[in-house]
Amino acid sequence: MGRAPVGYLSQKESGHARIGISCLFPASWHFSISPVGCPRILNTNLRQIIVISLLAAAVSLLYFSVVIIRNKYGRLSKDKKFQRYLARVTDIEATDTNNPNVNYGIVVDCGSSGSRIFVYCWPRHNGNPHDLLDIRQMRDKNRKPVVMKIKPGISEFATSPEKVSDYISPLLNFAAEHVPRAKHKETPLYILCTAGMRILPESQQKAILEDLLTDIPVHFDFLFSDSHAEVISGKQEGVYAWIGINFVLGRFEHIEDDDEAVVEVNIPGSESSEAILRKRTAGILDMGGVSTQIAYEVPKTVSFASSQQEEVAKNLLAEFNLGCDIHQTEHVYRVYVATFLGFGGNAARQRYEDRIFASTVQKNRLLGKQTGLTPDTPYLDPCLPLDIKDEIQQNGQTLYLRGTGDFDLCRETIQPFMNKTNETQTSLNGVYQPPIHFQNSEFYGFSEFYYCTEDVLRMGGDYDATAFTRAAKDYCATKWSILRERFDRGLYASHADLHRLKYQCFKSAWMFEVFHRGFSFPVNYRNLKTALQVYDKEVQWTLGAILYRTRFLPLRDIQQETFRASHAHWRGFSFVYNHYLFSGCFLVVLLAILLYLLRLRRIHRRAPRSGSAAAVWLEEGLPSQKIAGTL
Repeated sequence: MGRAPVGYLSQKESGHARIGISCLFPASWHFSISPVGCPRILNTNLRQIIVISLLAAAVSLLYFSVVIIRNKYGRLSKDKKFQRYLARVTDIEATDTNNPNVNYGIVVDCGSSGSRIFVYCWPRHNGNPHDLLDIRQMRDKNRKPVVMKIKPGISEFATSPEKVSDYISPLLNFAAEHVPRAKHKETPLYILCTAGMRILPESQQKAILEDLLTDIPVHFDFLFSDSHAEVISGKQEGVYAWIGINFVLGRFEHIEDDDEAVVEVNIPGSESSEAILRKRTAGILDMGGVSTQIAYEVPKTVSFASSQQEEVAKNLLAEFNLGCDIHQTEHVYRVYVATFLGFGGNAARQRYEDRIFASTVQKNRLLGKQTGLTPDTPYLDPCLPLDIKDEIQQNGQTLYLRGTGDFDLCRETIQPFMNKTNETQTSLNGVYQPPIHFQNSEFYGFSEFYYCTEDVLRMGGDYDATAFTRAAKDYCATKWSILRERFDRGLYASHADLHRLKYQCFKSAWMFEVFHRGFSFPVNYRNLKTALQVYDKEVQWTLGAILYRTRFLPLRDIQQETFRASHAHWRGFSFVYNHYLFSGCFLVVLLAILLYLLRLRRIHRRAPRSGSAAAVWLEEGLPSQKIAGTL
């Protein structure tokens, strides 16, 4: 008999009903349940009971695993973005200085015009080696960022380095008042100098830093070593800015949803291995008054047109690991950073005026003209608003200008200032620039990129080249008297002044040409956001600096968590972090069940087709009298 019937009801002489169940399982699985003698199931084969028990345990284990993992991971995954939003909201709350688990860090930005101190804080690391520290700006009781600025720049003390520590003491006293006293000795202090110090001779730089390293440890208890005071390069400053912006944007977190923008990345140093997928990072464009800077991740390995270009690229590509473990490559990034002196908005206008003055004076001398020498015969400048009057003074001479407000002609006039070359993969000044995957990229434009689009044109945010050029043309072609009237009525941004109005036409054209011609972004590029702040916060490069320089600190918390976990009671052991083990156990149990079923099937096939059902049961070792009781 191959299979038992699905179910049947029989009546014993004693008058008690008995139900036999096999549910189309192999005949060897057949057993009976009697209302009177429920223990009658014990008459079945012990191996069957073990298999059924294992099956029930496996199902229960699988259910338990799914429920726990879903509760721990699923809920966290769904709420991660909302939690990130809440984190940004709570970021503006006053810092709880009474919380012993809050850590602090201090960065002093010593710039050319002054020095600013930033105090950062972060909770204890969560113990997951794949996550970075959650660093935020410290806020005082009034919820204001703990920031202070002093003037002049530190480079002013080049000839009197012994005064530097006194100069910087007010900043450190300010930080000492906000950081809890008990935390001073474990609070790292970094004094990082930028542009003003870079132009000083190395001997003067060294003297200034030596005074800081000698005197500060005497008066303050902050964690301050020789490597904590230095003059950083423009490349380092650009990398720190890139880190800070992407950290605030959450681009260093794990991939949460399938619809998130990702990139395929070849990890630097392991190009032979397969590429990985991770969140797409944002590039940055920053145009100040003197220089312009670009920084973005280069996810793929790049090729070079020449050996000279490769040599140049080595100085422009920065490879670094943000993770707390140098052996983990999850947070290894390759970032291109280039700074272009003279390509800032004000410096570009100065170069433009110098060229106008020189060329006009030369033409006047060669052709016997008087262009620009009197207000009645002004030089017609297409980069100034219509009918505005301006002057250029050099070497005791004055060149009179009058604006014609021709945006297209202005663009054409300033194109040679890009200093582009015919060599492949180059940008401004012929500097090497690795290819950008425009279809899968995102950039943020700061400083002049934001001012040019927002202060007057009121178009800050998502950049649209067509709409921008239309608005810029209209502005340039509007008479200066009308622009002044609009300014007096307060129709422009509150911090926009007459200087902004006068040179808005030129700077709009300059920004457009730098972005599209200099950096070769297509005119239909729609993934540029011009911004003053990110998530309502002014993101400084100092945030990236503190994040990078404290990247190994989580190891301390991770090691402490590991120690506590290894000595904790077994009930404190996290099931979620070991769900792979339970899944493996389930698969082993399932494999055992399948092997047993195959064995039963093999036994069943060996039984004679013409044999009775009793022969099959006897082959399994059951007494014949028990068989009779079930049939």
